Amino acid sequence: MESALGGRGFAAGSPQGETRPHRGAATRAAAERGGKISRRPVHGVLLLDKPIGLSSNQALQKVKWLLRAEKAGHTGTLDPLATGVLPLCFGAATKFSQMHLDADKSYRATARLGIKTSTGDAEGEVIAQRPVQVTQAQLDAVVRQFTGPIAQVPPMHSALKKDGKALYEYARAGVEVERAARHVTIYELKVTVARIDSAQPAIEFIAKCSKGTYVRTLGEDMGEALGCGAHLSALRRIRTGDFEESQCVTLEALEAMTEAERMACLLPVDVLLPKHVHVTLDSENAARFLSGMRRRGPWPDAREVAVYGISPRALLGTAHVKAGELIPVRLLSPAEISQTLDQPLQQSFEKLAESEL
Repeated sequence: MESALGGRGFAAGSPQGETRPHRGAATRAAAERGGKISRRPVHGVLLLDKPIGLSSNQALQKVKWLLRAEKAGHTGTLDPLATGVLPLCFGAATKFSQMHLDADKSYRATARLGIKTSTGDAEGEVIAQRPVQVTQAQLDAVVRQFTGPIAQVPPMHSALKKDGKALYEYARAGVEVERAARHVTIYELKVTVARIDSAQPAIEFIAKCSKGTYVRTLGEDMGEALGCGAHLSALRRIRTGDFEESQCVTLEALEAMTEAERMACLLPVDVLLPKHVHVTLDSENAARFLSGMRRRGPWPDAREVAVYGISPRALLGTAHVKAGELIPVRLLSPAEISQTLDQPLQQSFEKLAESEL
């Protein structure tokens, strides 16, 4: 497995032999002076290909610094040892980041067979070793066994809390506590023999799963089902909701960009609302809606609605419709709307797949 930062550290400079004094001028100048950078309102979603060795919050803070953004958040954590799709939210997008927590996710992982570790991954101590004799018939049986609704016991090395304390804190103290099984769903599972440069047998699997699935536990449980035990040696998130790895940008690439190029990587706020139906209001009704007032109209009932102003076309917030009433849920401020309109962003999902009530 790669070293802690996997050769993808934050402070990477320009390619060898190339000089780019104009790149990231504002943030680099501030760093050289040792002073604070000037923060500014930034609104949108950036899809980061998180490198190995960084926590989700560490990755978020680095990108926030590069964008000089005032406000930032993410849509759920990704383990430091994992890489891949990490949606980062800035400004007005943070108001809707919680909506993405329930999204289905897909992972590609490698599990080394015959070796169990204390943490279920390559960082833990080896606690058991067994011989490995795995047939294709066994792999096929494992796919059938672990596809569909399954129960998982959360690992001790996880952020899940018991009595107000994270499980990994108990684990670090050498204490194991009882954990109730959690029910999750594996929608798709593909398992193959891994082609890696190692004498230790391994499997590679791709899993599309519901929220709350522990992929490390899935790898361990499949190892037990194969009769030899296993631990995860590599993990990559390849999709979360409608976002996939091909859309992501790396930290290295962001560091090498100009400020304008970084801003161009931002997706609009409404990419977080792909399944919301759309309602468009005229100027008068838009103003009243933004003040928190309900609006009446010929709209069918809908639980998730994205509301737009007509001129200029802009996201105002979310709502739900009941008995012909448009009821505000989360609203953008007038300042956020104005700032969003001034930003050059990538094409909105709203334009790609519009669904108007």
